[in-house]
Amino acid sequence: MAALNERVRALRYAANRVSLTPLLVRVGIFVTVLVGFLVAYPVEVFTARSLLALTVVAVLPAVGPRRVWPAFAALVMVGGWLLAAAGFDRPVALWRLLAVAALLYLAHSLCALAALLPFDALVDPDLIARWLTRAGAVVLASAVLGILLVWLGEAGGGRGFQTVTVAGLLVAVGLSALLGWLIRRR
Repeated sequence: MAALNERVRALRYAANRVSLTPLLVRVGIFVTVLVGFLVAYPVEVFTARSLLALTVVAVLPAVGPRRVWPAFAALVMVGGWLLAAAGFDRPVALWRLLAVAALLYLAHSLCALAALLPFDALVDPDLIARWLTRAGAVVLASAVLGILLVWLGEAGGGRGFQTVTVAGLLVAVGLSALLGWLIRRR
C-alpha cells in the first residue's frame, strides 16, 4: 500500500509540473494523427466503435512518442489508405495522397520534438515555430516534387512511368547523398 501511495504522490507531483508547450506539442500529435486517419480511411468504415479505436490509436503516440506508438499509428494510417484504395475501390486522388503523406511526416516530426521535450520544459516559442517551419518546408518541397513527377509521368505516355521511376530514383539517391554530406559536415 505504501508503494501505491508513493506512486500516486509521484504522479501528482509530475502532473503539477507539466508546462504548456510540451502539452501543446502532444495535443498537436493527437490532432495530426486523428486527422490523418480521417483522410486516409474510407467513410464507410466509420462507426462509433471504429472511431473510438482510431481515437485510442491517435492518443498512443501523443502519450508515448519515444516508444513504438508513432510507428504503429503510421502503419494504421497507411493501412487505412490501402484499405480505401484496394478494398473500397476509391480512386487514388493526388490531393488525398499528398495530404496523408504530409500528415504522416508532420506527426513523425512532432513525435520527434515531443520525445526531446520533458513535460516540465520551459520552451521558447521560437523553437516550436522554427521546427514547424522546417517541417512545412519539407512537406511543401515534397508535394511540389511529387506533383512534378506525376506530371512527367502523364506527359511521357507509355514511357512516362519509366521516366518518372528513374527520376524518382535519382532524386532519392541525390537526397541520400545530400543528407550524408550534411551529417559528415557536422
